[in-house]
Amino acid sequence: MSSSDRNPTEEQQTTAEESDQSKPAIEKKEGEEEEEGECGFCLFMKGGECKDAFIAWEDCVKEAENEKEDIVEKCSEVTRLLKVCLDANPDYYEPILRAEKTAEEQAMKEIREEEEQRKAAAAASAEKEGDKAASRSEVIAVEEEASSAIQ
Repeated sequence: MSSSDRNPTEEQQTTAEESDQSKPAIEKKEGEEEEEGECGFCLFMKGGECKDAFIAWEDCVKEAENEKEDIVEKCSEVTRLLKVCLDANPDYYEPILRAEKTAEEQAMKEIREEEEQRKAAAAASAEKEGDKAASRSEVIAVEEEASSAIQ
């Protein structure tokens, strides 16, 4: 199919696709390193004031994973510093702070629900034990009556 046989829309799409392929996938600023295919979350985090704190946290997590160490224990301080930075820059990091708050609220709700389920299970178990104890008492009473009647 020659270019004259194509409709103008197809030609525009082909031209746009060709020009997109000639551009780098991610433009890099001078002095910045970006991993190929870096996640949107990481790019967002590095786009604000907490870039350095986030990179330090990211490096700590990678190091802990590589050395098969406990991430929470190893990275607690850099995590704390990142959280302090996020809290100090709420205008930019508001979506992250909101998501974190929602996750915390959900976790607390689940903990409360689990606690209520444990209490209900314990109460049901105690009730069953109470029923067993009552049954044992009835058996003992019947045995005592039978024993008295025989004597």
